[in-house]
Amino acid sequence: MAIVTLTLVAGMAAVVAAVGMSASWWFAAVPLTLLGLLGARDLLQRRHSVLRNYPVLGHARFLLERIRPELQQYFIERNYDGRPFDRDIRDIVYERAKGTDAEQPYGTERDVYEPGYEYLVPSMAPCPVPTTPPRVRIGGPDCGRPYDMALLNVSAMSFGSLSANAVLALNGGAAAGGFAHDTGEGGLSEYHLRPGGDLIWEIGTGYFGCRTEDGDFDPGEFAQKAAHDHVKCVSLKLSQGAKPGIGGVLPGPKVNAEIARVRDVPEGRTVISPPYHRAFSTPRELVRFIARMRELAGGKPTGFKLCVGSRRQFLAVCKAMLEEGTAPDFIVVDGAEGGTGAAPLEFADHVGAPLTEGLLTVHNALVGTGLRDRIRIGASGKIATGTDLVKRLVQGADYGNAARAMMFAVGCIQAQRCHTNTCPTGVTTQDPRRARALDVRDKTPRVQRFQEATVASALQLMASMGVTDPAELRPHMLRRRIDPYTERSYEELYEWLEPGRLLAEPPSTWAADWKAADPDRFTV
Repeated sequence: MAIVTLTLVAGMAAVVAAVGMSASWWFAAVPLTLLGLLGARDLLQRRHSVLRNYPVLGHARFLLERIRPELQQYFIERNYDGRPFDRDIRDIVYERAKGTDAEQPYGTERDVYEPGYEYLVPSMAPCPVPTTPPRVRIGGPDCGRPYDMALLNVSAMSFGSLSANAVLALNGGAAAGGFAHDTGEGGLSEYHLRPGGDLIWEIGTGYFGCRTEDGDFDPGEFAQKAAHDHVKCVSLKLSQGAKPGIGGVLPGPKVNAEIARVRDVPEGRTVISPPYHRAFSTPRELVRFIARMRELAGGKPTGFKLCVGSRRQFLAVCKAMLEEGTAPDFIVVDGAEGGTGAAPLEFADHVGAPLTEGLLTVHNALVGTGLRDRIRIGASGKIATGTDLVKRLVQGADYGNAARAMMFAVGCIQAQRCHTNTCPTGVTTQDPRRARALDVRDKTPRVQRFQEATVASALQLMASMGVTDPAELRPHMLRRRIDPYTERSYEELYEWLEPGRLLAEPPSTWAADWKAADPDRFTV
């Protein structure tokens, strides 16, 4: 097509020279010829029916489709109905990250009588807001080096999914603000270590950064890296909220020398994260592996992350903990509404429990088996405001992790092109030209300010509820509207087990799952 175009243009130039056409005719003839060629191509191609019926004009349809997300976000959607995060939430994060006011004049725009609307219950005797944010001690009886976790931390996002500049800004903010930064499963890179922030080193099914040539877990390399002073906790990823039950693929062209070195994989070759772990295959083996990881890490807090699916399987893990006499120091519950760089739509939309149900399942299972006092629960999934954090604490969490909100803090505009390597703000790309748009010195304090302001908001909300310590929050303090005439508290909506209830006399609603739970099988 290019040769034909050049030939025609050259021919037209010869005609112009021969007949003496004016320059204005020449400039008009070239685009008309190109449009004619485009129309001819559209008529002859067989891939797009629209272009065969509407040559040239049909391209407008594809152009509008390409910019549809931007048109929707900036001109059509209301402040409170965008997805995954609406404009109100994005604005709160941006304003808090910049250190400006995040106030709303003239009242709420939300329909407070709409089914599903939730609100926190204020007290007639509010408390003073604590001047120092509380921290959560992570470390059970088997942990030799406990860690005091902040109420809000950076959730798991890997180097490779995020640019080097984004990782530097996030970890620098964590270092300045005194909160933790989960590395994600992509390995422990220099960008995680250089700023000096506290790290939760996450190990996934690919064992990146601590793997043998065959892809198995390498205990020696793990122990060496886990001993780093900045690594405060280690976490085993069982599943991820947005795509539970499947692994991941990093295409070979994206595996540059730096990523290959961090992940312990060959440069330029496609890297596959399997959907399952090779180091264990039963609940009992999982519990033993967690204990082994803690020993290799020198007694640092060790836990695992999962998107909850089968209650029976989680109860099997609880039985394994009881029989083995050991347990993880923390469990991070990732909601199905959690984010990812890329996932099949069916998995993102229809697989796994949302964070509310996941938290309630894990919290109640641990309470019912008498294990809750030794295991802390983290919540991950669309935590962006103080209200989000307080709700998750009411539902059973001890602390929260945020991923996409932290991305907003470093400049993400929800363009939803994370998987294309064309992120317009340099957050989720390995393209050096695009990544340089993210200025680390400017974005680092924004991460700190956002986390600080969000935790302060959560404490202010709790004080208005008459609470000064998150441990004082109770299910009756969060209410949900069922229909325009009815509302219920979380205490009424959900079942809350008493300590040790599953060991004594399981309630009828739990009895079948408890009986079927097998510590030596992941039975569905």
